[in-house]
Amino acid sequence: MNDPVIQCQALNKSYQEAGNQVSVLKGVNLSLQQGDTLSIVGSSGSGKSTLLHILGTLDAATDGTLKIKGVDVQSLSRAKQADFRNRHMGFIYQFHHLLMDFSALENVAMPLLIAGKPKQEAKNEATKMLEKVGLGHRAEHRPSELSGGERQRVAIARALVTKPSLVLADEPTGNLDKHNALKIYELLNELNKEFDTSFVIVTHDLELAEKLGRVVQLDDGVLVDYQKTDRSVHA
Repeated sequence: MNDPVIQCQALNKSYQEAGNQVSVLKGVNLSLQQGDTLSIVGSSGSGKSTLLHILGTLDAATDGTLKIKGVDVQSLSRAKQADFRNRHMGFIYQFHHLLMDFSALENVAMPLLIAGKPKQEAKNEATKMLEKVGLGHRAEHRPSELSGGERQRVAIARALVTKPSLVLADEPTGNLDKHNALKIYELLNELNKEFDTSFVIVTHDLELAEKLGRVVQLDDGVLVDYQKTDRSVHA
């Protein structure tokens, strides 16, 4: 059996603040198989984004173990972590973080160019991915010429263009109205099935979270089972 795409055990994260130790994550255990989708819900300040950043090697745990695709990523140098992210991970944020001076096509091609792909090959693959998210006809438009929903679809295409094993999304529909938010979740489900990409999505939106395969809840830094009848979590 292949290694889980994510395997973490007893992850803790704490900070020193005004001379006091503040615990953000407390003994988090999590396993995710290739192709699985996971939503993490919880109130503001519960540690959701911190956990996502640690899973993405953008932050380090205070202690505990974390393996991505069987690799102990916390033991890698920063340069090797960056290379690992580029080859195996994609990221989607609440604010799309597109490069405003570049077209949609150029934004999506950027991770491939960073990875050393020839320019024309990168453009061809970026074009195909834009078509997958329904924006082939908007490839030459800059972000300022796109709607909020279109910008987020460009960000999704950029996250998936390298065909990563794992995509981490932090409030990917947070700035969208309900109609466009639902379209984004439907798109993520479609892409999950087509590419067998694992998704971990942090969200405040319980209704949309439940449309994904599995939901867990962070409660004051502790990961607990989520009950679908629980409507006590608010933004």
